[in-house]
Amino acid sequence: MDGSQEPVLVADRLVRRFGDLTAVDGVSLSIAPGETYGLLGPNGAGKTTTISMICGLLEADAGSVTVQGQPMTTGSTGVKSALGLVPQDVALYPDLSARDNLRFFGKLQGLSGRVLDARIAEVLEVVGLSERAKDRVETYSGGMKRRANIAAGLLHQPQLLVLDEPTVGVDPQSRNAILESIDELGGKGLAVLYTTHYMEEAERLCDRIGIIDEGRLVAEGTRDALVAMVGADTTVTLTATPSEGVDAAAAMATWAQRCRALDGVEDVQATKATLDLVTREGSVLVAAAVMAADDLPLAVTAVEVNEPNLETVFLHLTGKALRD
Repeated sequence: MDGSQEPVLVADRLVRRFGDLTAVDGVSLSIAPGETYGLLGPNGAGKTTTISMICGLLEADAGSVTVQGQPMTTGSTGVKSALGLVPQDVALYPDLSARDNLRFFGKLQGLSGRVLDARIAEVLEVVGLSERAKDRVETYSGGMKRRANIAAGLLHQPQLLVLDEPTVGVDPQSRNAILESIDELGGKGLAVLYTTHYMEEAERLCDRIGIIDEGRLVAEGTRDALVAMVGADTTVTLTATPSEGVDAAAAMATWAQRCRALDGVEDVQATKATLDLVTREGSVLVAAAVMAADDLPLAVTAVEVNEPNLETVFLHLTGKALRD
């Protein structure tokens, strides 16, 4: 992302109420060209309501949205062509082929002739469905239907692609294909807004992540910045096998003492077979810890690094697990 570029999307202090329930409470975010922004939160956090306001499908009770510098409301017309929306539910005609679905939606967007044919071929290639283009959508697996859904959102070359939990209920292979396609789109300069409750998807795809809970954006930043914000520690577990006939406990105690002296180590716990190092230096200490056992009658056989992640951040900020 080039920070000097004007944002494709600016959402400013969005609020939406349903009776006594405030579903979205002051959410603000922006997305630049080529940036993939992840809106991460559990089911019911306000993700779909937020994107419904961003896409002009739902009127905000307060706040504003601009896309490409133009106001977006439920009454907007021309600015909506800058958006490609991929909803949670598959919005395709099951008795038509993928190609015929795309031809229909392309004509609704004002595309025709060779331009439309070329775009259909391009988006089918992006989502990996070229070889199944002539097959009816009803014959597709769940993952293939969702990939075809993404193709429909891309057809008119939007400046902002909005995806609402596009991998829910799909098999791991299809999920990986979807994520690869989205990653490639961000690399080509498309702004992407991606909602998910899967931590690993946000970590893999997103340049910046907004954590939303109970309608509020409680934190925002890169994955590393969010983790650093909570100051969480890394635990490095090293497993060792002592040489035959040696005092294993004494060897491990010596190793533990050496590791405690390493810069960045906050705590060391030793057993007869393992050392647990607590550090904020992450995996960079692994090599030094292994070298500290070089002249001891121990063979280091395994290393496990448990680093803080977005689950740690969410738990710290909200007091509950991401999937609660």
